[in-house]
Amino acid sequence: MQAEKKAVDGELLPDANGKDPNPGGQTEGSKWQRPRLSRKSLMRCCLVKWIIASTTQQGPDDEISGSDFELSTVRHQPEGLDQLQAQTQFTRKELQSLYRGFKNECPSGLVDEETFKTIYSQFFPQGDATTYAHFLFNAFDIDRNGSIRFEDFVLGLSVLLRGSVTEKLRWAFNLYDINKDGYITKEEMLAIMTSIYDMMGRYTSPSIRDDSPFDHVEKFFQKMDRNRDGVVTIDEFIETCQKDENIMASMQLFENVI
Repeated sequence: MQAEKKAVDGELLPDANGKDPNPGGQTEGSKWQRPRLSRKSLMRCCLVKWIIASTTQQGPDDEISGSDFELSTVRHQPEGLDQLQAQTQFTRKELQSLYRGFKNECPSGLVDEETFKTIYSQFFPQGDATTYAHFLFNAFDIDRNGSIRFEDFVLGLSVLLRGSVTEKLRWAFNLYDINKDGYITKEEMLAIMTSIYDMMGRYTSPSIRDDSPFDHVEKFFQKMDRNRDGVVTIDEFIETCQKDENIMASMQLFENVI
């Protein structure tokens, strides 16, 4: 489906030859080639901008060895490179580059919520990114302990940047499911949508009306809540998104603010 590439994949990364791995619209189950980490391709991702900027400050020749994952100076020591490479769609060199920037910005080995708020306030200075950063942080904070490990960070990025359509939709569902009870309520979806518009929507051209988040949620919920029980399950969410090109296109707004 054309909308899958347009909205959910959020600009697919080039493959090893620098070519678009999905020139005609990749579908679920088609052969997929692992792309390389391209700064040009990834610069739309705020979290990667943050990491790459920090990596650049250290210099391109500052290599990381596997032993760097054993540093005793950090509060949290990440899993080995080989294990993370097996769990993600990143190459060993990509993980080294990401970890270099992560370690430089977060010497403790952990990211807290205030760091997320700082990152998004820098990239969206004209809006209020506080609430959205809070929701996004909670989606990355798998253990629900108020901090994000490097492993959680790269696992999330791997899904968002290189996961399948279904994997990305599952991650998006987790973001909208604020209280993590396995359902999305209209109030939860409205809270996420409003936070995105607060961060960037009011400064788009043409300008967006104040009631736009509410209108979007009403339309989405009518389509997603198929049994009219007032909540959206993950199956309803994925099935509706994959079948409705308008919803998939609208989700590009979410893809553009990761």
